[in-house]
Amino acid sequence: MKKDPKEQLRRLACFLGRPFEKEEEVDKVLWRCSLERLKNLEVNQHGADPWLGFEYKFYFRRGSVGDWKNNMSNEMKEKLDHITAMKYEGSDLSFGH
Repeated sequence: MKKDPKEQLRRLACFLGRPFEKEEEVDKVLWRCSLERLKNLEVNQHGADPWLGFEYKFYFRRGSVGDWKNNMSNEMKEKLDHITAMKYEGSDLSFGH
């Protein structure tokens, strides 16, 4: 997604049976879903989840590839990689680096 968001968004839209008709639509969806835009919405800066009590701002991190290293230990990474591999086994999905 980070390498070519427009192409990945087009592929997702086609997969869902809703291909884009105009390039402006792709740009609009990317803007509406951008991490920077969402992080800066008033509700996400000052609102809180009514059931869990967490402030919404804690759901957002930097949004950069590799930032997990600032939040997870290598042991946590290994456990998550193992769980992910088990869940997606046989799906033909790959998580290339």
